[in-house]
Amino acid sequence: MLWLPAFVVGLVQLSIANPLASKRWNDPAVKHAWVETPRGWEFHSAPPPDHLFDMRIGLKQNKLEELISSLYEVSDPAHERYGQHLSKEEVDALVAPHPDSLETVESWLQYHGINPADARFRSTASEWVTIRVSVAQAERMLDTKYGVYYHAGSDSYVVRTMEYSLPRELHSHVDVVTPTTYFGTMRSMRSTSFLKPQTVTGAEDSFALEISPLAVPASCGTTVTPACVRAMYNTTSYVPRATGTNKLGITGYLEEFANDADLQTFFKDFLPADVGTTFTHVQVNGGLNTQSDPGVEANLDIQYSLAIAVPTPATFYSTGGSPPFVADSNTPTNTNEPYLDWLDFILNQTTIPQTISTSYGDDEQTVPEDYAVSVCNLFAQLGARGTTVTFSSGDDGVGGGNCLTNDGTNKVIFQPAFPASCPFVTAVGGTTKVNPEVAVDFSGGGFSRYFAQPSYQTAAVSPFLTGLGTKFAGLYNATGRAYPDVAAAAEGFQVVISGRTESVAGTSCSSPTFAGVIALLNDFLISEGKAPLGFLNPLIYTIPSGFNDIVSGSNPGCGQAGFTAGVGWDPVTGLGTPDFLSLQALVA
Repeated sequence: MLWLPAFVVGLVQLSIANPLASKRWNDPAVKHAWVETPRGWEFHSAPPPDHLFDMRIGLKQNKLEELISSLYEVSDPAHERYGQHLSKEEVDALVAPHPDSLETVESWLQYHGINPADARFRSTASEWVTIRVSVAQAERMLDTKYGVYYHAGSDSYVVRTMEYSLPRELHSHVDVVTPTTYFGTMRSMRSTSFLKPQTVTGAEDSFALEISPLAVPASCGTTVTPACVRAMYNTTSYVPRATGTNKLGITGYLEEFANDADLQTFFKDFLPADVGTTFTHVQVNGGLNTQSDPGVEANLDIQYSLAIAVPTPATFYSTGGSPPFVADSNTPTNTNEPYLDWLDFILNQTTIPQTISTSYGDDEQTVPEDYAVSVCNLFAQLGARGTTVTFSSGDDGVGGGNCLTNDGTNKVIFQPAFPASCPFVTAVGGTTKVNPEVAVDFSGGGFSRYFAQPSYQTAAVSPFLTGLGTKFAGLYNATGRAYPDVAAAAEGFQVVISGRTESVAGTSCSSPTFAGVIALLNDFLISEGKAPLGFLNPLIYTIPSGFNDIVSGSNPGCGQAGFTAGVGWDPVTGLGTPDFLSLQALVA
């Protein structure tokens, strides 16, 4: 670690007695502030001053621009570096903070009586540092007041603040501090799946039969089985060959985990030849795996990613982070920050799955921009290392609820979703029906207000914007990152939950299904001695012929009709749904 040697720390301690040092740290400037309490949350009480929590400090990465440049080069099929993904050590070297940033942050910590050597966690590049502090300490350090806030919709309590400040000198060295103004938790965020009224009491024998891609039955438009998605996306005939190297990852939160017995029942009913195939459980930050109460989301994700990719080895990451707030200074509660715990873990692994799917998201405007950018850049690290990261695009069309802005103006605008709006992930929208597929009406899609439109999608998005003209003017950001990138089926998925087959819908169906197709493409490439696909977007926007274009349907929301699917890319289904054999030929 690039932490200061003892003699420098000693100098810092001596400087605390110096009035100039005191002035250095007593010049606060606001880093982020809300004008109103985020919707759905309400102030509950003041936390005890001695309540302890883990504070994360994200330092500015010295060579971040070089990392992003390398990411695009190794992901661009027209570039000479295509497929030459970076090692963990190479990524760490690019994201490490400048020594001046380390020294400045350490001096600030020392001023507040915190020994940097006592940090509870440091990323291997030292760009993320976690320290344990009391509420009183955090309030002094960040010139703020913390409160306990309650979210009735999820029965969640968190310790957060309406604004926080840092000394002006730190603004050029620190990207973000958490937990501060990001109120979202995995419990309050939306899992992008939901049960449908239809209940299937037992699987029919025909469900286990393979279906010809040339004759997908109409029943697959309402009752989706593994045979359906294999036929719809043309994977039926492919047999994985690189299972010793190729891996698939599924992330889970909210104390959800995938159930082993349910997977075997799923295989017995739908894929009898694969009975006995298992997956690896990994618990992160107190994640659970009791096997006693399986989650809809978790079972859906593991069952349908494997329905496509079996026998590709799969890992389910059960990540903790949603305990209730307990006012106990001796029992610190988790900071409850979505994604960061899992990202801390996975980026510190030497080897990681080549394909990873996640099915959670929230309105972009509820995520402080500094936090969103920092998390998005962590996904860029995964891409640079050769991993494809897919996210569900959301289940609220162009926006759910009243779609009012939270900046005090209370305007109605379309609400993009994060992390789907991050330009370094592949966002997956939803479809329904067959022969042809059409956009499902809840498919999340639109344009980011935080992230600019990346060059890899400009040529595809421009025709849509031209055709849209002035329609919805002022309701969306035409220069923002456009999503989704692709789509897959999202309704009528037959999922085994506690031994019972239920019908599930949502773009949570779409992301793991699409990830399964990508896992097969990675299997093919690795078996041919080639690099895996990694960050997918620069490639797929150059080969739209590998997708089934979805030309009908829309995604209403915010009291508006929403965008309409049409020829070419659209913000409902992206480039369309995958055709595995076509994509296989294109990437060969």
